[in-house]
Amino acid sequence: MMVFLAFVIWAVGLLINIRLARSKHHTTRMVQVAMPVIFGVTVILMWECLVRGLNVSPIILPPPSMIAERFSSAGHLLWIDLIQTFVKGALSGYLIGCSAAIAVAIVIDRSPFLQRGLLPVGNFIAGLPIVGMAPILVMWFGFDWHSKAAVVVVMVFFPMLVNTVEGLKATDSMQRDLMRTYAAGYWKSLLKLRLPAAMPFMFNGLKIATTLALIGAIVAEFFGSPTRGMGFRISTEVGRLGLDMVWAEIVVAAIAGSAFYGIVAFIEKRVTFWHPSQRG
Repeated sequence: MMVFLAFVIWAVGLLINIRLARSKHHTTRMVQVAMPVIFGVTVILMWECLVRGLNVSPIILPPPSMIAERFSSAGHLLWIDLIQTFVKGALSGYLIGCSAAIAVAIVIDRSPFLQRGLLPVGNFIAGLPIVGMAPILVMWFGFDWHSKAAVVVVMVFFPMLVNTVEGLKATDSMQRDLMRTYAAGYWKSLLKLRLPAAMPFMFNGLKIATTLALIGAIVAEFFGSPTRGMGFRISTEVGRLGLDMVWAEIVVAAIAGSAFYGIVAFIEKRVTFWHPSQRG
């Protein structure tokens, strides 16, 4: 019965979204928000029905109701883990890494030698697996949030660096010649022309870094952490077969990561409103 109900829910959700997509109001903001919400609710309800209808063990896949119950009962613990991993580890590493990348990109922009020498090294380091770097950085910086921030700095620095360097090259020769006719020096041209033109590239790097930051902080906690943090909680609860708590941590990470990305994307729309990608 529950399996049949799951297919009914899927059919109803599909039909509603098809009707919304084909309606004359499909471009309105309300419809654009409603469609993913309906899809998400449909997936959750199907998940609940299939897990209960097929008698799937909670150790393999707990139902959403069990995850929600654990989410509610362990709210204080989840909040402590969020502060430890996201605020202290991911956010601090994100700010340090992205700020340093922008500063180094400006230095590289002034030095052709560094463009040819440092960027290839940066691409090599960016390709190193995080599971190999994290234990080393944990040993260097200790088991608290400082080592997690260091891992995040390594992860976000080079994607942000490459995007900023490319963005600083985005202006054409006519725009640079115009600044020279105004007797603008390097720094004035940088602030008035090149950095604003580089903003779409820089925000692309910032958005990429939002996902890398949280992933890096969580993975780093697998290799050593105080008795708090998302990565610590996930690794310990998996050992205790507390999969409902693991999924609750995953939900918190997904919400935090989506909100972080959304905030950066919102700021991008306000800063780069002039760019063709933001029009309409």
